[in-house]
Amino acid sequence: MVNILSVAIGAGFGLIGAVFGAWFTARRQDRMWLREQKLKAGVGFNTAVVQLIDYLRETRLSDDGAGANELAGRMQEARSALYLLCADATVDLADALARRVWSSQPSEGRDDRRAEYRETEDLLRRFTHQLRQEIART
Repeated sequence: MVNILSVAIGAGFGLIGAVFGAWFTARRQDRMWLREQKLKAGVGFNTAVVQLIDYLRETRLSDDGAGANELAGRMQEARSALYLLCADATVDLADALARRVWSSQPSEGRDDRRAEYRETEDLLRRFTHQLRQEIART
């Protein structure tokens, strides 16, 4: 009887260990998936924003529909993913950056527009830093 009881207790502990191990593994995989998705969305958003900023330095958004619309579409798609995956602080910076990019005008060599371009780049750096911190916490 004592042997059966000790075997049952050992099997119970083994079963509990297996359940907790599976649960911890599933949580780890979920966190890794979320981290990867945030990274993909952030890279897509940053890439589209940088390309759109460079494009808008030379021309207005409405001047050439095809190239600008594709870049804007990619930016919006990545921004939507950020909305679903990221914290409010990161989403707020993405919104501010998108609004800033939409309001950009060609620099045409003017100092005030060059300053605006530098401010936009600064906002992009802040967004990237915030996203890095969020990904690191995930």
